[in-house]
Order: sequence, then structure tokens, then C-alpha cells
Amino acid sequence: MFERFWGNAGVAEALEQMTAQDRLAQTLLFAGREGVGKATLARRLGARLLGYPERIERDDLSLPDNLEIVASRERWPAEKRNEDPLLFATHPDFVTFAPDGPLRQISIQQTRLLKERSQFLPSRGKRRIFLIDHVDRANDQAANSLLKTLEEPPDHLLLIMTAENAYDLLPTIRSRAVCFHFAPLEPEAMRAFARERGLDHPERRVRLAAGSPGLAISLDLELYDKRRAAMLALLKTAAGTAPFSAWLAVSEALGRSKSEKLELYLKLLYELLRDLLILREGSGEIRNEDIRKELEALAVTVEFRWISKAVALVDEIVDLVRRNIQKTIALDSLIANLRAA
Repeated sequence: MFERFWGNAGVAEALEQMTAQDRLAQTLLFAGREGVGKATLARRLGARLLGYPERIERDDLSLPDNLEIVASRERWPAEKRNEDPLLFATHPDFVTFAPDGPLRQISIQQTRLLKERSQFLPSRGKRRIFLIDHVDRANDQAANSLLKTLEEPPDHLLLIMTAENAYDLLPTIRSRAVCFHFAPLEPEAMRAFARERGLDHPERRVRLAAGSPGLAISLDLELYDKRRAAMLALLKTAAGTAPFSAWLAVSEALGRSKSEKLELYLKLLYELLRDLLILREGSGEIRNEDIRKELEALAVTVEFRWISKAVALVDEIVDLVRRNIQKTIALDSLIANLRAA
């Protein structure tokens, strides 16, 4: 049913049985880390129910044309985005709602449009399928608006939502969906995936992707290394092994770059802090193996409570990202707090 779908065979099998028995729940929630195939399986399920898989696959948000559409809308004024909420619908009965704007959120205008269009009957067959990708990025207004659709969905509507963490959603939204958890792939499965796709630097991609096929494909290693160098400089400065002046040049470069999103750097910070913790506690494999010596030298200078404090501070910045906090102010503050710790 889901040909060449990698990993999470249990989820695929459960959906196959529910479909075969015509017992598919009206609202599904696919939860798991980025790149493990949540939206991919949603599209495969849509193709199984509606046909025309080639049309549905055109709305894959990782395709270059779709990435360009999303990126170009960041430069639109808010009023223009509100008048023209973002959706993809190459197949008229399979509609994808994706995060929009500079903050990459699901907006209330999108959920209102979803509610309106959910009332339309299928153009053919008996179902319409709506995919809300990254529903955990819905702001409070959008989440409450979505809840109204979930409370009384039309009989013909199948709603599929994806989220990295199901518990970032309102409990009332979770309670109205059948949740499937997508686990990261095992290393051997990732290596087989990398071989089939002919990926360059396969072993490094497998290590950095940590079980996410989508991330293994999309990872720009050159850009990753550039961002990682910036965050490693931040940690060295925060730990006191490098002077604050070493960070200033990095901070100024980040401030000049308007297109670089803070959340991309925060994800790298989490990865580096994870590696530091593993090196300090001596258990597990690190992901940034190519800079092991630098990380080992840093790990011996910090304590467990410092790493814990760093994670807590990054968590706080993550909560502020959707309020459009300035990159350099957030990162400079992080360094100051960690140097004080």
C-alpha cells in the first residue's frame, strides 16, 4: 500500500488495516521528529484513498518550487498574506495547509479557510482530505478556530495533522484525534536508505540525521558546518574558554544576515549540548564526530549543571522565537547568562 516508505512499519500497517476495514478515523495526528515521514505517509494515504498520486506528490513541501513559494511569502506584508492564506491543492480533494510568514505559523486565516472549504463536497469520490503540516505551529487563535472544525467535522472530511510533539497541542485537539507516533529509523535502516538514494557523505548524513530520512536528504552540509561553527563559538565564549571578543565577529555576521532564522541555530545548539553531555557522562554516540576533539576539550571545562542551565535557557528562547525576537540579542543574552553561571 505504501511502497518504498521507510520505517515505522507498524504505523503503515495499522493505517492499511483501518483503510481495508473502512474504519479510518476522521481525524489523525502523526507525531514525531522532523523528517521521519509524517507528511509523506499522509500523502501516500491520500493517494490510496483518492488516486492520482502524482498530483498529490506535487504538494510535497520539500520540493524546490514549494520551498520557493513559502520563502517568497515571507517578504509579503501581513495584510497580503491574510487576504491570500497559504494552501497547496494540486489535487482538488487533497489540500495541504503549511506554516506561513516570517515566523512560519499556521494562522487563523488559514484555519478559517479550512473550516469554510471543509464544507465543500468532494469533486469526485466520497472523501476530501486536509493535511495540516506542523499543526503545533498554530497560534492560539488558529488552534481555537481549528477546534471548532474538529468538534463537528463533515462526514466526507478526513483531517490529518502532523506535529513534532503531540503535547505541544491543546489537550482538546489531541483528544479529538487518533494519534500515531513516528519513531526515528534505526542506523542500519538509515544506511540502507542513504545507499538507495545515493547520498553523498552517507555516514555523516546518517549520524547527523539521527533517524530522519527527510533530514538526511535535505541537509546542506556546507551550510550546516557554517552554522555549527557559529554555535560552537557561542558555547566556547559562554563557557569562558574563549574571550567575548571572539564572539563579536560571529554576532555581527548573524545580525547582518536577515534570511538566517534563529530556530535553525537553536536546533544546532541543542545538538552540540547533547554531544557535550554524552562526552561528559561517557555514554552514547555523539553526532558531531568530526569535531570530537574540540567538543572533548570543551566538555571537561563545564559541569552537568551548566549544560542543564544552557538547555533551559535555549528552551526559553525557543518560546520567544514566535514573538520575532532579534537573533543577536537572544544569543548575546544566552552567553551572558551562561558566563554568570
